[in-house]
Amino acid sequence: AHRCHKNSPGEAPPCLDAEQRKQVRERTEFYRQQAERLFGRRFARIPVRFDLSGRNAGMYRVDSRQACIRYNPFIFARYFDDNLNNTVPHEVAHYIADRLHGMKNIRPHGQEWQAIMRAFGVAPKVTCDYDISGLPQRRQQRYPYRCGCMQHSLSRTRHNRILRGEQQYFCKRCKQPLQAVTGGC
Repeated sequence: AHRCHKNSPGEAPPCLDAEQRKQVRERTEFYRQQAERLFGRRFARIPVRFDLSGRNAGMYRVDSRQACIRYNPFIFARYFDDNLNNTVPHEVAHYIADRLHGMKNIRPHGQEWQAIMRAFGVAPKVTCDYDISGLPQRRQQRYPYRCGCMQHSLSRTRHNRILRGEQQYFCKRCKQPLQAVTGGC
């Protein structure tokens, strides 16, 4: 993957302009229509949002039965052509795989998704190696936990699962359950 310069301190990161957003929406629609021709069935238009932050260039997401494709406007702006040619079909392929097979029945980047990518004429790459320094990134809060042999740092997601009693995590080394580190030294 190509690299771009780092932003100077105080310089705003590049972001997609209106014309680029239009091109991304058009390319997303192009692949949706191509899937209709390839698979001989209709697929509803999928909403496209440019509100993704963090390390991912794109994400297919289903919330409360509402599907959408989210793109990271900062990564797209920095690597526009590469994202237009790879990230857009990648995310549309997730959408089509979901509609054809159901996400619960397949692996996210499994053979079904890979077959759709190949049908689109795009290599089924899972990740891209982008320099994202200087771009806004989401940072998940971490929580300290201990086991019998060391300290661990759990994500907010795992911490909340423990608090709700939905999950218990164990150390891979000593096999002891992880316990939250509470105030004090």
